[in-house]
Amino acid sequence: MKITLVNPNSSRAVTEAMVAIARSVAPGVTVQGVTIPDAPPTILNPDALDAAAIRVAALAPSLAGAVIVAGFGDPGLMELRAAGLSHATGLAEASIAEAAALAPRFAVVTTTPQLVGRIDLAAQRASHDGYAGTWVTPGDPQQLMSDASALTDALLAACQRACAEAERDGALGAIIIGGGPLAVAARTISADAPVPLIEPVPAAVRRLLATAHTDGIPG
Repeated sequence: MKITLVNPNSSRAVTEAMVAIARSVAPGVTVQGVTIPDAPPTILNPDALDAAAIRVAALAPSLAGAVIVAGFGDPGLMELRAAGLSHATGLAEASIAEAAALAPRFAVVTTTPQLVGRIDLAAQRASHDGYAGTWVTPGDPQQLMSDASALTDALLAACQRACAEAERDGALGAIIIGGGPLAVAARTISADAPVPLIEPVPAAVRRLLATAHTDGIPG
């Protein structure tokens, strides 16, 4: 089985980090990464997400088998499926499904405040009533993501805040760390988080492996 991980931003370092995480989840699976060079280094708002969808969709003729759209807004995922790539998933789709299966109530923690509305829509499309909302780290996302230590501290603090603020409507049972570029930080803080963390890249790999087990995926 082969998985192609498509990073909708232009950071090769982020692509390599996500590919390494995907390979660690499925050691017997070939995982290759694709970076879109003319994309922005980070997707920060709905306009950038929509532009990313066009770029990802344009890759459809060159893709085959299993595909992960490795941006949390799943840009271009529906277009890839419409082009015949039925064994494709996105970070939001996979992690929301995994969180909903794990816990009655779950939340998302991310760094991009302008994308909260799109995250809400992704949860609504998935029809999971357990979605409690999205909590965002303070400050400038790009500046925060440039400092690994500050990023992990901010994400962990946001997880703790989400648990405390959501408590009045029922305890959270899981938190999704929402963002491809946050994959390494999510892994770093997982042992210290107040509830189980859903890491989107491993969740996407597991979703594809489950699909391969039931349906088979052409290579």
